[in-house]
Amino acid sequence: MIRRSKLAALAFGRRAEFVAALMLRLKGYAILERRVPAASGGRGEIDIVARRGSVIAFIEVKARADLDSAAEAVSPRQRERLLRGAEAYLAARPRLAHLSPRFDAVLAAPGRWPRHLIDAWRDDL
Repeated sequence: MIRRSKLAALAFGRRAEFVAALMLRLKGYAILERRVPAASGGRGEIDIVARRGSVIAFIEVKARADLDSAAEAVSPRQRERLLRGAEAYLAARPRLAHLSPRFDAVLAAPGRWPRHLIDAWRDDL
């Protein structure tokens, strides 16, 4: 049985992903997919895959009580998971191979407009 606090956290995260996708659309991004399962059947997912021009952005959305906590929540382990997921995503979609991959983060907190960190970290694909 899932505790009420866990359900509230999941709902908060889903709302943050929705608002992040809306913000990205307003900034001119095309949302290609949301909640893409991690590569190799692993745990986790790519929250948002978006395209703008010649860039394909793999975006991690973090929702916490404040933006600083959200920024700290993007761990090296999650970055590695996102890299593996991005590699698998592009390998399965050769028509996107010409795009330049980028890793972004969107940080969300209650009562605040999300903060989009463009090129939040680098990994060579």
